[in-house]
Amino acid sequence: NFGHLAYRVDNIYETCQRLKDAGVTINRPPRDGHMAFVRTPDGISIELLQDVSLEPAEPWVSMPNVGEW
Repeated sequence: NFGHLAYRVDNIYETCQRLKDAGVTINRPPRDGHMAFVRTPDGISIELLQDVSLEPAEPWVSMPNVGEW
């Protein structure tokens, strides 16, 4: 493992919701409308980056960090 991977997404809120609905823990929620982190089952940190920043939105703004990212 060399650190983490990063992926640009069209809508970070929709992407995080799909991942959350599939049982993925959102370690660092996209509180700023720009960046989030998840971790794969084998421990690789994945950074999600919004292509064009979105306005901060609930429930993401109020979500705490969980685990390591």
